[in-house]
Amino acid sequence: MKAFRLTTFASMAILTLCFAGSPIDSWTLAQPPSFQTAPDNSAQNKGQGLSADNQANAKEDRVTTAKIRKAIIADKDLSTYAHNVKIITVNGAVTLKGPVKSEEEKDKIASDAASVVSVDKITNNLTVKQ
Repeated sequence: MKAFRLTTFASMAILTLCFAGSPIDSWTLAQPPSFQTAPDNSAQNKGQGLSADNQANAKEDRVTTAKIRKAIIADKDLSTYAHNVKIITVNGAVTLKGPVKSEEEKDKIASDAASVVSVDKITNNLTVKQ
């Protein structure tokens, strides 16, 4: 019994010494292994004007958006950035937003959208990612 108490005491002493000089606090221990916070660009997005929230719920607008999305996804030469651009259709007017990898992609996406609606109804707000 004395050996068990001695072993337990020694184990506790070792743990105490290991953590005594350590900068670990209760907050650090309570966090998951990756306690980095996700990037938050809400402040940057506030002044962006038209957003996906403005997408009309009219059937024609939803169908137009779906057709443009299908045309863009079908183009396998485009990057993942290009496949994920925002397409916002309000009363038949289409706005394209988001980053793409090159000017060629920007033009190709506008061309894909123009295959669904006329060019004068497209606002191309795509940006080339540097």
